[in-house]
Amino acid sequence: MFDFQKLSVYQKAKDFAKSTKTLLKSNKFDRTTNDQLKRASLSVMLNIAESSSRFSNKDRRNFLVIARGSAFECVAILEFLKENGEIDSITYNDCYSQLEEISKMLFGLIRKLEN
Repeated sequence: MFDFQKLSVYQKAKDFAKSTKTLLKSNKFDRTTNDQLKRASLSVMLNIAESSSRFSNKDRRNFLVIARGSAFECVAILEFLKENGEIDSITYNDCYSQLEEISKMLFGLIRKLEN
């Protein structure tokens, strides 16, 4: 087992990417939105994984910062979809809660690597 697979934040990011894929399959968003949300949700998970392969704390931290930025990007896309009536508040709130938890966990890891 790789180190990143043991991280609960990685598991949560993977679960979010799976739920995003389900959301995209069950809705007919435009191609750009589909692509961007899919890529951003995968980016969270993939950058967490990539951070664990780095040797210096500075490099690890950089990938975690990118992962957190991708989580923020997902929130922005989902907010846009909700405000345009393309997803309901329940779906938005569920995704938002997942991303908020992931963001807080990433922030904690980033802070640990600053020292």
